[in-house]
Amino acid sequence: MAELHLERPPAKQDVATATFVDLFAGAGGLSYGLTDAGWVGLLALDSWADAVESYRQAFDAKHPVHEVNVGDATKSWFLRHLAEKPSWIVGGPPCQGYSTIGKRLRNDPKNYLFQEFVRVVHDLEPDGFLLENVIGMKDMRFVDEVKEEFEALDYAVACHVLRAADYGVPQLRHRVVFVGHRDWGYFRGPERTHQPDSHVSVWEAIGDLPELGPGESATGYEKPPQTSYQAEMRIGSESLQGHEVSKHPPELVRAISFIPDGGNRRSIPDEYQPSSGYHNSYSRLNSRAPAVAVSSNMGKPSGTRCIHPFQHRGLTAREGARLQSFPDRFHWSGGLVSQRLQIANAVPPRLAEAVGRAILDPARWGPSPSE
Repeated sequence: MAELHLERPPAKQDVATATFVDLFAGAGGLSYGLTDAGWVGLLALDSWADAVESYRQAFDAKHPVHEVNVGDATKSWFLRHLAEKPSWIVGGPPCQGYSTIGKRLRNDPKNYLFQEFVRVVHDLEPDGFLLENVIGMKDMRFVDEVKEEFEALDYAVACHVLRAADYGVPQLRHRVVFVGHRDWGYFRGPERTHQPDSHVSVWEAIGDLPELGPGESATGYEKPPQTSYQAEMRIGSESLQGHEVSKHPPELVRAISFIPDGGNRRSIPDEYQPSSGYHNSYSRLNSRAPAVAVSSNMGKPSGTRCIHPFQHRGLTAREGARLQSFPDRFHWSGGLVSQRLQIANAVPPRLAEAVGRAILDPARWGPSPSE
């Protein structure tokens, strides 16, 4: 079979030209952050049409995205679609099998999609790889298995658990990051850019967005940004996309009206208590702290911590995107349900940028592994 006859990029001293292929790319959160960190995207793949279209809108033609299942992308397929050999393979295989929401069965076939990632790394032989996933991958004891797969390909592999809020994302969610390289030793991970007392809060992230009620929407800003984060999110955007609230039954609106900022369903009087949901359902976000996590149920008050801090409704897709650190100029394809799922599944761009910058910093590599 033909091979990619391209010389390996120069060693450690010249890493600013890191090029990458993004597998399981989704809407492009990982690619977006890496690009902001100075990386150059060569190619991206995903099998989800709406996410591919969102990705296509976010990047120019120099960074093409293809709607294709990674399992169908053979070595010969890459040879046809790549103009040069990538120095990095990056991506996040679907995480539903590891997610804390769900049955979390170890033998779920989705848990082994990382092996398709390994196959592509084997076929293309990049200098390094970056694989990210939810914290459940570590909880379910897949770390050693993943490391062994890549170590067998002669990569020195380091695994880090990173909290998004420590890197400027207004969200406490943790991600597992595997980074491996053939020549540089072990990745030490990015240094924190934010301490707990400087975490970006929910209100610092979304407080400038127009006030809405159930079933309402807005496409324009009504006031100037109030924080530096809000100002950064609005760069390059003259209008709002995805700021639309689902319709809620009047009795639901009445029930959640009793919940204070950061409170939960215990504040709802017995006569108005919803008959469904769990103990952590019907909870408001705390305006003064980062969000706990952004889920695909962000628009449903019955979800976990997804009621607006002050308004009696679930979150809009745009608010969810802000809490994931996507700028307002990043637009989403598909209907509201699809948009919310794309946002929730994405890697926060600010976290990806922090990892990307650290990888390009020789000081963040060492001769021995460290957690």
